[in-house]
Amino acid sequence: MKVTLSALDTYESSFTPLVVIELAQDVKEETKEWLKNRIIAKKKDGVRRLLTSGIVIQVFPLHDNEALKKLEDTWYTRLTLKYQPIDNIRGYFGETIALYFGFLEYFTFALIPMAVIGLPYYLFVWEDYDKYVIFASFNLIWSTVILEVWKRGCANMTYRWGTLVMKRQFEEPRPGFHGVLGVNSITGREEPLYPSYKRQLRIYLVSLPFVCLCLYFSLYVMMIYFDMEIWALGLHENSGSEWTSILLYVPSIIYAIVIEIMNRLYRYAAEFLTSWENHRLESAYQNHLILKVLVFNFLNCFASLFYIAFVLKDMKLLRQSLATLLITSQILNQIVESLLPYWLQKKHGVQVKRKVQALKADIDATLYEQVILEKEMGTYMGTFDDYLELFLQFGYVSLFSCVYPLAAAFAVLNNFTEVNSDALKMCRVFKRSFSEPSASIGVWQLAFETMSVISVVTNCALIGMSPQVNAVFPESKTDLILIVVAVEHALLALKFILAFAIPDKPRHIQVKLARLEFESLEALKQQQMKLAAENLKEESRVSGKETET
Repeated sequence: MKVTLSALDTYESSFTPLVVIELAQDVKEETKEWLKNRIIAKKKDGVRRLLTSGIVIQVFPLHDNEALKKLEDTWYTRLTLKYQPIDNIRGYFGETIALYFGFLEYFTFALIPMAVIGLPYYLFVWEDYDKYVIFASFNLIWSTVILEVWKRGCANMTYRWGTLVMKRQFEEPRPGFHGVLGVNSITGREEPLYPSYKRQLRIYLVSLPFVCLCLYFSLYVMMIYFDMEIWALGLHENSGSEWTSILLYVPSIIYAIVIEIMNRLYRYAAEFLTSWENHRLESAYQNHLILKVLVFNFLNCFASLFYIAFVLKDMKLLRQSLATLLITSQILNQIVESLLPYWLQKKHGVQVKRKVQALKADIDATLYEQVILEKEMGTYMGTFDDYLELFLQFGYVSLFSCVYPLAAAFAVLNNFTEVNSDALKMCRVFKRSFSEPSASIGVWQLAFETMSVISVVTNCALIGMSPQVNAVFPESKTDLILIVVAVEHALLALKFILAFAIPDKPRHIQVKLARLEFESLEALKQQQMKLAAENLKEESRVSGKETET
C-alpha cells in the first residue's frame, strides 16, 4: 500500500502529533476535509464510521519516546527482582493494562508458597498418603485466599486511580457493525440496524456447530496422541535403551506444540465468526468471543489430562504429560508472543532507517521515521490473550496439584520472565493502545474462581483413586465414593465460607465509598432544596404582581 503523509510535508516545529490516522490511498480530498472538520468539532462518531467503511485503515496514538524511555528504565531494562511501577504503567498505558501487570505480579508472588511447599514434597514424600491430602487441602485454601485477597488489592489500586466506581456509559455501535440504515428507537440517532433473529440464526446454525466440530477434532487429535504414547512405550519396552527413554517424552512435546497451533488457529476462526455474527456492542462481541475461546482452550489443553487421570488411571503418565505440556507451552508462548515479534520489529526498524536516510524531502526525518515504524507495528488486541495464558497456567497448577506439585515452581520461573517479556512487548513490539479505564479484571475473576472450584473436585477424585485410600475400603467402593463426595462438599463449603469471610474491599475503602455516597446525596438534597426555594420565591413574586393588578 502506498503511504502518504501529507501532514509531514508542511511540518512545523511547534506541531507534535499525538494520534496517527492512516487513510486508504484512494480517499478523496473532500472526505479528508470532512474528517478534519469532524475531528475539530470533536464528533466521536466520525472516525468510527470511516473505520467501518474502510476509508480509515487504522487510528493509533504515537509513543512518547521520552516518557517511554523513563518507564522502561524503571520497569524491565534492568533485570532485578523488584516490584513493577504499576502507577507509572497506568499513567502511560491506562488502567486496563496496568491491572493486568498488577495481577501478573500478584499471581507470581502468590505462587511462591505453592512452589516452596511443592518442591520438598516432590522430592521426599511423593507417595505418602497423609502428605498427599495435606498438600491438596493447602491448594484449596491457597486458591481461594489468593483470589479474595486480589479483589482487595485491586480495589485499593482502582480507588487510588479513581476508577473503582464508574458510571455505566451508553455504548456506541462497534466498528464493523453493519445493517440497514435507520433510527435507533432509544437514542433517536441514525445508525445501522440489524434484526436480532438473524444474529441468533447465525449463532445457533453456524457458530455453535462449528465450535462443536472443533471440539470433536480436538478430541480426535488427543486420541492420536495416545496412539503415539503407546507406540513410544512399546518401543522403549522392547529396546530399553537411553535413547528410547528420551523418546517417551517426544509424543507429549509434539502434542503440546499441536495444542498451541490449534489454539491460535481456532482463535482466528472464533474472531471471524464472532465478527460475522454482527454484534452491535463491543461488550457483546467480547462476551461471545471469550465464551468460544475459553471452552475450546479448556478442552484442548486439559482433556488429555482428565482422560489419563480418570480413564487410563495412569498417574505416572499424568505427571509426565502435565510437566511436558506446561513447560513446552511456556517456552512456546515466550518465543511466539515476545521474542520473535521483537526480532522482526528490530529488523523492520533497520529497513525503515535506510528508507528515511534515502529521503531528500524537506521533512522532519525523526518524526517521519517514528510514524512509519509504528504504523507497521502489530496492534495490541487487548489483555485477552495475556489473561488466557495465566488462566491456563492456573489450571495446570491447581487442577492436578497433588499429582505434580512442581507445576507451581515452573510457573513462578516462567512468570518472572513473563513480566519482562510482556513489558518489552508493550513498549517495543506493539503500537501504543488508547487508554481504557477499568474497575477490575472483569470476567476473568469469575473464570479463575470457577477453575478453583473445578480443582477441588479433581483433587478429591484423585485422592479417592490413590492406592492408599482404596486400601482402606478394599470391598465397598460405594462407601469410598460417598466419603470422597462428602469430603469434596465439605471442602467446597469451606471454600465458599472463606470467600464470604474475606471482604472484597478493605474497610477503609468501604468507609470512604459510603462517605462519598452520603456527601453526594447531601449535595443533591441541598440542590433540590435550593431549587424548591427559588421556585417558591418565583411563585410568591408572580402572586404578588397578580394581587397588585
